[in-house]
Amino acid sequence: MEPKPAPVLEVFADIWCPFTHVGLKAVAEQRRVRGREDVPIWVRSWPLEWVNGRAMDPSAALDHAEELREQVSPELFSGLDASRFPRTTLPLLALAAEAYRVGPAVGESLSFEVRDALFERGRDVAHPDTLIEMAASFDLKAPEPDDYATVVAEWKEGRVRGVLGSPHFFCGAASVFCPSLDISSKPLGAGKAIRRNLGRLVAFLDECFSTTATDVDGTWGNTAEDSRK
Repeated sequence: MEPKPAPVLEVFADIWCPFTHVGLKAVAEQRRVRGREDVPIWVRSWPLEWVNGRAMDPSAALDHAEELREQVSPELFSGLDASRFPRTTLPLLALAAEAYRVGPAVGESLSFEVRDALFERGRDVAHPDTLIEMAASFDLKAPEPDDYATVVAEWKEGRVRGVLGSPHFFCGAASVFCPSLDISSKPLGAGKAIRRNLGRLVAFLDECFSTTATDVDGTWGNTAEDSRK
């Protein structure tokens, strides 16, 4: 009997979201432990500056990163520098779209690398020099209009599919927002109470890994036409 084609783990997310940084690493680790590196992670655009109507406040991102570091992931966010926090993520989302057009492995690698550069090495990943350097390291060009059109198309698709926030995962019929974490507000506006939810993450991945791939041939990053409709 031939093995079933591998499913695809889709996640709508923004680059400057600290919760996504933790969530992607948790999913990748579970994928490694299960020996399912055949399942690609397709990180798609959910630009929070459009969703919220404003850029992310660097101090808010730093607060969330510190909460995650203190309560969940002490090994992460070692180098986040609020003074070098990007003012926009659109060029990086467009670069990721270009990378996924090359192939899922390139897109996934770039999506993880850009978050490591931001959160672990304190780089302004949207600075033109950094953007060009990162593109060159993956043998990519600077983002072009079609790449930005893909960002628009993916944002529109996420709205249609009911994305609740960054990160929102899909796999087959399974859909879950931020499956690796439970996040709630502390009393009197004292920040966020965060804890790992491995059970929910495992349940989602159990369902995901038991499904058969949908047909994504030729669709990696190729949604620019949809943005013009």
